[in-house]
Amino acid sequence: MVVGSVAAIGACLAAIGAGIGIGQIGKGAVEGIARQPEAANDIRANMIVAAAFVEAVALFAVVVALLGNG
Repeated sequence: MVVGSVAAIGACLAAIGAGIGIGQIGKGAVEGIARQPEAANDIRANMIVAAAFVEAVALFAVVVALLGNG
């Protein structure tokens, strides 16, 4: 029972970390677009790629936390 709780806590921490990371990416992109509107398309494309990498790492962390259950 205790091991399952630890896995759930690990999965929660991964989700929280991903949320914080994507928030920082979005914040930086909005600030960059506000400072240089002509580069909005490049900034948006890079933001989407970076957010996808953060989500992939978070998903990997959740899977590892849940597989560490046994």
